[in-house]
Amino acid sequence: MTKRIRHYFITGLLVVVPLYITVYVLSLIVGFMDSVFMLLPQAARPDAFLPFHIPGLGIIFTIICIFLVGVITANFLGKKLLYLGEKMLSKVPVLRIVYNATKQFMETFFAKEHEGFRKVVLVEFPRDGVYSMGFLTCKPTGELKKKTGDGFVSVFIPTTPNPTTGYYLVVPEDKVIAIDMRVEDAFKVIMTGGMVMPS
Repeated sequence: MTKRIRHYFITGLLVVVPLYITVYVLSLIVGFMDSVFMLLPQAARPDAFLPFHIPGLGIIFTIICIFLVGVITANFLGKKLLYLGEKMLSKVPVLRIVYNATKQFMETFFAKEHEGFRKVVLVEFPRDGVYSMGFLTCKPTGELKKKTGDGFVSVFIPTTPNPTTGYYLVVPEDKVIAIDMRVEDAFKVIMTGGMVMPS
């Protein structure tokens, strides 16, 4: 009887906790997006002329602003303004590091010239006979290619349970074992330390 109660309680936890955290994070994001209206004058805020508060209106406003910024910076004048802004920002020590790192991260995942994480692979790391799961990113170019030669690939090995940090390896292509696994599933395996495995 006690085992059954414990089983039901754990099953309930497995359903409620992820759901609660998801709702909590979503409410934080909505609240943060709604706070952008605080930058506007009191008369220009939606609450000033709407009969009631509409939660999530900040998300729509933010999406429209991002779209407009994209439209402006896509033309010649916008690119010139962006270049001047980045040049000014590059002179500020701390902000320069944060901006450049964030820009490179975003370009890696969204820009057409970057392919991001292409394939899930296994490589012998940190020593022979021990395998780590990683992501194939690209083939080395420039000086890296000159020093290593042909037949090498770039692999990112994320750490557990925080996959935003990890190791960058330049590995011989014949030492890389490709896995038929989606990138999303591989992240689940890494983040849970192997406790969650794709079916």
